[in-house]
Amino acid sequence: MTVKTRCAAFISGRGSNMMALVEAAKAPDFPAEFVVVVSNDPAAGGLEWAAGQGIAAVAIDHRPYGKDREAHERAIDAVLETHGVEFICLAGYMRVLTPWLVEKWQGRMINIHPALLPDFKGLHTHQRCLEAGHDRHGATVHWVSSGVDEGDIIAQAEVPVLADDTADTLAARVLVEEHKLYPAALRAVMSNLTKL
Repeated sequence: MTVKTRCAAFISGRGSNMMALVEAAKAPDFPAEFVVVVSNDPAAGGLEWAAGQGIAAVAIDHRPYGKDREAHERAIDAVLETHGVEFICLAGYMRVLTPWLVEKWQGRMINIHPALLPDFKGLHTHQRCLEAGHDRHGATVHWVSSGVDEGDIIAQAEVPVLADDTADTLAARVLVEEHKLYPAALRAVMSNLTKL
């Protein structure tokens, strides 16, 4: 029987990548399970979906914390501890993490980014790709480090940029690949961790 690592997913919106991870983790041989989904936005659509899957869905609104980002993350970390979380997947989490959280979870936290890193770190990646005239685009799963979108790359998926692409059509095509890439990358990471 597969021993499943207890994971948390962090989301800020609809959580489609979180959904892809949760669905993949339902397979008996998948080496991870999602025990809690955390959002900084109580209105995030993915929370209701996660709760419907029997997963703890926790909103910790960042706004009452003002500029004290670390206090917000300490509240999140307390939730992770309560649920016995061993690994974090950032899945559309739109907050830059503090060095405190990154250091605490170093080597146990990954992210998915909608671009072929190191190209197009940050936001609006699809529009920026089109404006740069690139003929390929995609998504990257990487380890989380102190720099935004700078951690070591785990896996990438590539799509061609078509002549008539808009940011929206390109984003939709990349998202299809993200939903395949993230579960595959998590499986690979978990397999490697158990060998260490």
